[in-house]
Amino acid sequence: MTKLTGQQIADEGLTGWVRLAGGLNTRIRTGNFATGLALVDAIGAAAERVNHHPDLDLRYRHVNIRLVSHDENGVTDRDVRLARTISGLVADAGLEQTAGGLSELELALDTPALKTVLPFWAAVMAMEPDHGPDIGDDLRDPAGTLPLIWFQESGSEEPRQRWHPDVWVDPAEVQPRIDAAIAAGGTLVSDAEAPSFWVLADPEGNRVCLCTWQDRGA
Repeated sequence: MTKLTGQQIADEGLTGWVRLAGGLNTRIRTGNFATGLALVDAIGAAAERVNHHPDLDLRYRHVNIRLVSHDENGVTDRDVRLARTISGLVADAGLEQTAGGLSELELALDTPALKTVLPFWAAVMAMEPDHGPDIGDDLRDPAGTLPLIWFQESGSEEPRQRWHPDVWVDPAEVQPRIDAAIAAGGTLVSDAEAPSFWVLADPEGNRVCLCTWQDRGA
């Protein structure tokens, strides 16, 4: 099974789904817990039939769904097929599916001392090194509840910002979020790497990256 690129996923035309950092994501608006639970049951039965299981986050008024092929560390054809199956179940239930407003948070630490600090953060966060041929020095929560932490080599000049969040969004969400951030007193620091990511800063200069799947090799 081959991992799909962001463009290949977009070409599939999956309505209501978006590829964020590492998987296909959607949100189903259920309105109440019982309806959400019934949908989760239906999705679980469909997933069992194909032996491919999504991450399901059941909340009071919605269900968040994430699809990823862990053996490939990315999205494959099996995820696309299951996404279509889930969308069919959502339509049959008369529910609303959307990718609007979805985000995935990662934390990045800029450091000149990667090998020194990584074991500390692994210990204090109870996280484990990620694995795979195309994975860098990342830490991942075994339970999948905390944001991934990755480490970016930097110089040691002061002052410098050490931590910054990476917020993965649908490409359609980028400009509205930039506009809202600027209206809230922030600045657009750089769009040199757009449409892969944009760098913004709050009024005190703390930086954040808005990231999309665009212009990436995988």
